[in-house]
Amino acid sequence: MAAAPTAGTVPPTAEPTTGAAVTAIVTAADAAADAAEKTADAPRPPSRLGRRVPQLAAGLVLYGVSMGLMLRASLGGNPWDVLHQGLARHFGLSVGTWVTLVGACVLLLWVPLRQRPGVGTIGNVLVLGAAMDATLRLVEGPHALPSRIALLVAGIVLNGLATGLYIGARLGPGPRDGLMTGLHRRTGRSLRLIRTGIELTVLTAGILLGGTFGVGTIAYALAIGPLAQFFLRWCTVPGGSAA
Repeated sequence: MAAAPTAGTVPPTAEPTTGAAVTAIVTAADAAADAAEKTADAPRPPSRLGRRVPQLAAGLVLYGVSMGLMLRASLGGNPWDVLHQGLARHFGLSVGTWVTLVGACVLLLWVPLRQRPGVGTIGNVLVLGAAMDATLRLVEGPHALPSRIALLVAGIVLNGLATGLYIGARLGPGPRDGLMTGLHRRTGRSLRLIRTGIELTVLTAGILLGGTFGVGTIAYALAIGPLAQFFLRWCTVPGGSAA
């Protein structure tokens, strides 16, 4: 029986062109950047911590789970996970550990941008990698291509829900989203341009390090913006009186 695909290997799939990946990332950047800008500028609700904190925790855990599912599908992950895989392949440590380390490094870039982290920002750094590694320990990579496609689709949809939950809690953006909005405010450049530049740079570095780049990368880039916007409509905590 063939071995299940591992995080550092690319199974025999139709390899998308670089041009297709660029187009997908640019297309997704419009929707994702608009959502990030609205979320960053939205007024904070006065309290409702009884809902916001559990929602944040659930969103972060599910986000890490979704990352693990997409990785196990071995059809290509989001640009940051391609980088995390490449780092794990070349320097050891688990992919989840690199998620945490890279998140912490990105958070340091907030200092010159004068960005202020929230509870959600710190939670993002601490929870995502641990949840991802736990998922990778519990979920085996399927052998059949239809099963891998189903796992990829489940991971992408779950990622959209998790994004809606943790951003909708309004307790602070993740380090990577905060880097994007911080650069936007300091440079005056469009969010679309900044997000596209960051993700293409990260994706290129990940590919050079041996991370898994495939049709899943393009599928994620095309789907995550609309999915996040859809779930944000249902998950965003409204303003109002304290809970």
